[in-house]
Amino acid sequence: MRFPKFWTLVALVVLLTLVAACATTPPAVEEQAEEAKEAVEEAAETAKEVVEEAPKEVVEEAAEAAPPVMETVLVGDLEGPEIIADPGQYPTSFNEAPMLAEMVAAGELPPLEERLPAPEDVLVIEPVHEIGKYGGTWHRGFTGPADGQNGHRVAGGDRFVFWDAVNFPEVVPNLAKGWEVSDDGTTITLFLREGAKWSDGEPFTADDVMFWYDHMYLNEELVPVKSPFFDPAKGHELTKIDDFTIQFKFPAPNSLFLEVLGSSVNVFGGPAIFGATAMGGFAPAHYLQQFHPDFVDQAELDALVQAEGFDTWINLFKEKNTWQNNPDLPVMTPWKTEVPITTPNWVLVRNPYYYGVDTAGNQLPYIDQISMELAENLEVLNLRAIAGEYDYQARHVSLANLPVLLENAGQVGYTVHLDPAQHGADGAFMFNQSYDADPEIAKWLRNVDFRRALSLAVDRDQINEIIFLGIGVPGSAVVAESSVFNPGPEYRTMWSTYDPEQANQMLDEIGLTERDAEGFRVRTDNGERLILELPTIPAFIQFTQLAELVKEDWADVGIFANVVEQERSLATGRRDNNELQIFVWQNDGTDELFTYPAHAVPVVPFAGTAPAYGAWYSSGGTTGMEPTDNPSVQKVQELFTQGLGATPEERVEIGQEIWRIITDEVWTMGTVGQSGAFMGVRVVKNNMGNIPSRQLNIQAGQTPNISRPSTFFFTDIDQ
Repeated sequence: MRFPKFWTLVALVVLLTLVAACATTPPAVEEQAEEAKEAVEEAAETAKEVVEEAPKEVVEEAAEAAPPVMETVLVGDLEGPEIIADPGQYPTSFNEAPMLAEMVAAGELPPLEERLPAPEDVLVIEPVHEIGKYGGTWHRGFTGPADGQNGHRVAGGDRFVFWDAVNFPEVVPNLAKGWEVSDDGTTITLFLREGAKWSDGEPFTADDVMFWYDHMYLNEELVPVKSPFFDPAKGHELTKIDDFTIQFKFPAPNSLFLEVLGSSVNVFGGPAIFGATAMGGFAPAHYLQQFHPDFVDQAELDALVQAEGFDTWINLFKEKNTWQNNPDLPVMTPWKTEVPITTPNWVLVRNPYYYGVDTAGNQLPYIDQISMELAENLEVLNLRAIAGEYDYQARHVSLANLPVLLENAGQVGYTVHLDPAQHGADGAFMFNQSYDADPEIAKWLRNVDFRRALSLAVDRDQINEIIFLGIGVPGSAVVAESSVFNPGPEYRTMWSTYDPEQANQMLDEIGLTERDAEGFRVRTDNGERLILELPTIPAFIQFTQLAELVKEDWADVGIFANVVEQERSLATGRRDNNELQIFVWQNDGTDELFTYPAHAVPVVPFAGTAPAYGAWYSSGGTTGMEPTDNPSVQKVQELFTQGLGATPEERVEIGQEIWRIITDEVWTMGTVGQSGAFMGVRVVKNNMGNIPSRQLNIQAGQTPNISRPSTFFFTDIDQ
């Protein structure tokens, strides 16, 4: 069944009703969750009948006049905390959390002035709304040991520099208090905070950066493939100037590098996220040396490896450097793991040596600890969010539950925010052009008209209404029009307007003319049915339901798709091994094309559009597959390389050209984007303070890290 294009009006009617219902008095929410869902479905069906029975001109007039409910109710004004860069505005006295003051009084912790950096070297954050209060436990949900990003995004952020909360891509100080760029753009010097300390009280210095570089990054066993963003083989250099100054040198100007330092690029993305792979940019030398053969007798290390239950020192070392697994690991984050992620209750506690303070001199974070309860599946997590069991949760909260969340918001005492993102596809189908397990399938995946035809066969308006509640932007996978990299508004609809007649014609013209008894097109090599596999992951968005809708549309033009739901690590592992025909995900991060290209172009080994080509590019040709028979991929890889060394103005032009090519050739089939479905539905208890009305929802900012969760607090705590 095809829904009328004005079905969005139904969603507006339903949501207006639900917003009004938020003021009602509740029954027990957990018991009513399923009933609420049924009520929403019934209301939606009723609204649909009303719309269908109304005269067409009335419906169109009403739709045109309808207020933008999602924007006025859920999407607020962009705001966030500010990093104070002027030392003249720094506080001159400092305060600490009561729990830490008690530890100081008991002789268990040094005084605050010995734990903070020098007064002129503290990180000063002005909260978005007000000075907070100390105390409390932040309750969240997580989905298991593979959900480390759940903690990283709220309690990580350990990078040399970070992003301004509002003016992306403006870089602001973080672990580095400042920087200098040489006139020729080839040298970037970072100044670290003097007196900053690891969570165990040991000094953080340039030696921790050099330990990481000399003994981890340059170690071929720990890091066999270097990052294209920082590759010593290409003349990239890192040196220590003094205990609190490090310097990066490049053979050519590198105007992108400061953005690399602040982004989710593994080489300098911080050890909280990337320590498990020996990446991140720095590491606690005083702790990790005991697990490294450069510092320990090999026989002694071998005995330790065996005693700890590992097969190699490499795996032992990486485990010890995994932020979410190892409570003993010294960290530079606002909170640190106390109970690991491998348990049903992952617990993070405040770091008593954290180097950040607010403008009143209060050491951050305000909140004592973060407690994350294991949810058996996403449905359980969402039901708990609906029931108000979480203080702040956006990760894994489903857009499909938005009506129920709105209905229960006033009853339970939370507020729902919607943070749209700039990436073009919340539901993306990445065609693997390096797939080679089945030559027949590989031939079609590399055929540009085959990809275009499949894209034309998809009814995006229907997907928008059913999966994204009518609030997304249907179209191609191209980045949002607000991005400087967007090549033009015409690329939103390019090969993305529903036209099954043209799709059928194109499939016939490329040679897929024969069909089986059920009307499906057959392979040209053996006459059997042509079958595409669509693996889906049960995370963030209703990917399986989305894929089923695409399957139905493709069936209408004679293409059979097999939808198979798989656990995330299994699906991504198969992608990385070049085993997937099509990777179904979102193309988040593509709004930062040159710092997070994985979901757009194959320049990393986990690129959905061609992981083997990406492995070849990132390894300098030592692994993977060279795209010798794919000139478009060759051209885009060359453009990407040019962009890394270009001026900002040149990089915009190059980025637009990349988007022109990959959108016109449908490397990724977009469906609907900019909906906020990917970690953009925030459920926040009304007693939490310093919560932005709207925040930047970007991969680089590790949202909500860009909003500095260390400044979040509970407003109803007595002090």
